[in-house]
Amino acid sequence: MPENLLMQTSLRQMAILALFVGIGFLLAKCRILPADAAKTLSKLESNVFIPCLVMGTFISNFTADVLSTAWKLLLYSLLVELLIIPVAILLSRALGRNDDFLRKIFTYGLAFSNFGFMGLPMIEALFPQYLLHYNIFALPLWTLNFGWAVPFLLMEPKKGETIGLRSALKNLINPILIGMLLGALIGVTGIKLPSFVTTVINTCGSCMSPLAMMLTGITFASIPVRRVLCDKRIYAATALRLLVFPCVCAGLYLLITRLLGLSPAEYYFVCLVCCAAMPLGLNSVVIPAGYGKDTSLAAGMVLISHALSVLTIPLILTVFL
Repeated sequence: MPENLLMQTSLRQMAILALFVGIGFLLAKCRILPADAAKTLSKLESNVFIPCLVMGTFISNFTADVLSTAWKLLLYSLLVELLIIPVAILLSRALGRNDDFLRKIFTYGLAFSNFGFMGLPMIEALFPQYLLHYNIFALPLWTLNFGWAVPFLLMEPKKGETIGLRSALKNLINPILIGMLLGALIGVTGIKLPSFVTTVINTCGSCMSPLAMMLTGITFASIPVRRVLCDKRIYAATALRLLVFPCVCAGLYLLITRLLGLSPAEYYFVCLVCCAAMPLGLNSVVIPAGYGKDTSLAAGMVLISHALSVLTIPLILTVFL
């Protein structure tokens, strides 16, 4: 895609997503929605709409040919995230100082972008031909997210309990993973579902993007903006997440492929850059808030990173893609 066209298309898409965010923000600020709307919509998104989008994509596109190359996407994605996590842990020690809770929040925010709620709509709009590849690429991220990051960084054990392997595995077996596995099985075997079933799956999947953005706006409506915008650490974490990490990931990939004499795979590079360029994930706010934690700093990072991503995402995509 020509640079000017990509910039215009990505800016237009960011404007559309921003408008949905604004709708959610206004609905919450005007108290049209109930107080627990964010929690309810988040469950609807995670348990119905995202699994349906993933499942429908795999049913339509996951073939034996794709299966033969899927392991490369899974391996590349896992290696990249296993490199990012230690860096995020080291940086979080400086940003979080002596506060263990803040260190965990910074670790999660830097290690995991909003590759789901934000990344999927972007890929679906700008690079629909790579939507399946992106879902495969995201599988290790979902696994590490639910299997390690959420239980060990964001959740707080009940009194007398500890978070261990059992609880991590419980989080890992979730509707998104189940939808992906079912879609892959149906797609690769060629099983024909009744048309009304596929219509329901695809219709639910099409609801994912607008609801995800409105949920983001609803979350922003509860953030004490003036108080959180004064913390310099928010801007440091945002710069790392939106600019430094995407540039380093893309640069390392291009350097390694050149040193090894390999031809860069476009589908992998698109998935890598798009995933790395996304802002901080909403889980760093939503989940700790459920345990009564002060999430003002995390909310500030999410708010600032999403606001600035309207400009940085088109910039990153234009430079590298």
